[in-house]
Amino acid sequence: MQYDRIDARILEVVQKNNRLTSEVIGEMAGLSATACQRRLKRLRSEGIIEADVSIVSAKAAGRPIQMLVLVNLERERSDIIDRFKKAIKSSVDVVNGFYVTGEADFVLYVTAPTMEEYEQFTRRFFYENPDIKGFKTMVIMDRVKVGFAVPIAAPPED
Repeated sequence: MQYDRIDARILEVVQKNNRLTSEVIGEMAGLSATACQRRLKRLRSEGIIEADVSIVSAKAAGRPIQMLVLVNLERERSDIIDRFKKAIKSSVDVVNGFYVTGEADFVLYVTAPTMEEYEQFTRRFFYENPDIKGFKTMVIMDRVKVGFAVPIAAPPED
């Protein structure tokens, strides 16, 4: 997956606002709308742009309770890890899941409408899963920064 300086500019622009037209993005990157569309299509097909999303307020969506959950597995075996990754992907309550190094095996970002519903989630998702050794929940008090923008490194000039 390679990109050039013009692609880097396009990536910077669409990470801030992916609703801009190809004309506007192209103008900001020094391209015609058609050339910009071709580059965007390539960036998406090569997986450099993984998704075009909107960031929705959990509170506005009726899920004001937000937690970071540190999860430890009973054992680190590939079948157990794969099974838990599948469970994460299939859960609507888990917004983001990360397989990590350090004290925990996974870090999850979970939302819930109420603390009671989060407790029900923990019973289903953790207590009923024999592969889970333990978990720690940190309730998010304030979402200070949210986003998915990655700093874009411009490739060296030829």
